[in-house]
Amino acid sequence: MSTTDKRSALGLTVLGILSGEPMHAYRIQKLIKDYGKDRVVNVRQRASVYQAIERLLKLELIRVDRVEGHPERTVYGITDAGLVTAKAWVKDMLATTGNEFPEFPVGLSFLMMLTPEEAAEQLQTRLAAVDARLAEIAPVLDGSAGVARIFLVEEEYRLALLVTEQRWLRAFVADLHTGSLMWSEESLRQAAAEFDARQEQEQL
Repeated sequence: MSTTDKRSALGLTVLGILSGEPMHAYRIQKLIKDYGKDRVVNVRQRASVYQAIERLLKLELIRVDRVEGHPERTVYGITDAGLVTAKAWVKDMLATTGNEFPEFPVGLSFLMMLTPEEAAEQLQTRLAAVDARLAEIAPVLDGSAGVARIFLVEEEYRLALLVTEQRWLRAFVADLHTGSLMWSEESLRQAAAEFDARQEQEQL
C-alpha cells in the first residue's frame, strides 16, 4: 500500500506545518490552534499529534532533526518524500469525493426509528449548533483585512457548507412541525412490505 493510500487529515496538517520549518511537537500543536486548523481537523485528544508524528516517522515522511535535552523537545523536519507525499495528499483530497463517511447522513438514514416529534427536536438542536458555528466563522472572515484569502479558503468552504445545512435544516424541521412530512409504525411497515414485494418481483 502506498503512502497516498495511508493519508489522513491530521497527517497532512503536520506535514503542511513542518513544510515551513522544523519544530517540536508542542509548537506543531500550538500552530494547529493558532492557524485555526483545529476547526477542520480532529485534534481533541492531546496525544493525537504525537500519534500522527509516530506514524509519519514510520512512513519516513518526517525525520528527527535533533533532540534538545528532553523527548518532548525533539525537533522534527519533513523529508523530501514527505513533501512529495503531502502534495499528493492535497491533490487527492481536493479532487476526489466519496471517501468521507460523516455520522449525520447515517443518522438521517435511520430517522424513521424516531417519531417525527423526536426527530424535529434533535434536528432543532443541531440547527442551534449550526447557528452558533456560523456566528463563530462570520467574524473570522469579516475581520480578515490584511490576511491573504489563500489562508482563509477552508473557512470560506465551511461557511458555505454551514449556510447550506442551515437552510436545509430550517426547511426540514418546518416540514416536521407542519406535518407535511410524517410517518408512523404502520406506514413504515406498509412501505417496507411494498419494497420487499417490488424486490421479489424484480427477481422473477
